Amino acid sequence: MAMHNLFPDISDRCINGASLSRAELTKLAAKSQPYKIYDCNLENIDLSNLNLTGWVFENCQLKQADFTSALLEQCWFKNCRGAYANFTAAFLLEAHFVDSDFNNTNFVGAMLSEASFNGCKLTGADLTRVKTTGTFIKDTTLSAARLPRFSFRKAELENVDFSFADLFECDFREADFDNCRLSEANLVDAKFDGADLRGADLGGLRLNDARRFKGAIISKSQASEILAEMGLKVL
Repeated sequence: MAMHNLFPDISDRCINGASLSRAELTKLAAKSQPYKIYDCNLENIDLSNLNLTGWVFENCQLKQADFTSALLEQCWFKNCRGAYANFTAAFLLEAHFVDSDFNNTNFVGAMLSEASFNGCKLTGADLTRVKTTGTFIKDTTLSAARLPRFSFRKAELENVDFSFADLFECDFREADFDNCRLSEANLVDAKFDGADLRGADLGGLRLNDARRFKGAIISKSQASEILAEMGLKVL
């Protein structure tokens, strides 16, 4: 799993407590070695198209920062605040987002294979057309997020809130749900064959909704909800 990677120690190349400009960061990026940006204000900064491979952003303000088409492979975003940031078409292979707030962030068309989100807030985020293989998500809020056709196949999903999210045609085949929420999510044409939904809050199963979970494993209590909808009692 991507989260097994250790947090990198590049303290010898650390920028601490600064308000940096694009010009300053462009000069650092030109050195072709990763930097740690700690406790810095980068609100509204334009970092589009820069090669920031392996960089660490910790405890930074990234509200409305623009990372469009940036190279962010193996980057870390830890304890950051980046509401409305823009990662459109960014290359985030094996990137790590930890304990960070990226509400309403744009990831449209980004490469997120082997990336990880742990302890994050992604309410209202747009992950349309992202490229995903082995993406790791845990303890994360994706309420009202847009994730059409996102692949969660064989994923281990723990403490993930998908309530009100757009999960149109998502692939949840053989996924394992542990303390997850799917209430009021758009599940039209989502695939659940072999998925274990016993640890998911499905928001009150109705017969029409239950058909969308065809092939999934559900608990006895969840099955009872479906039967109750049909007017049957389980004794």
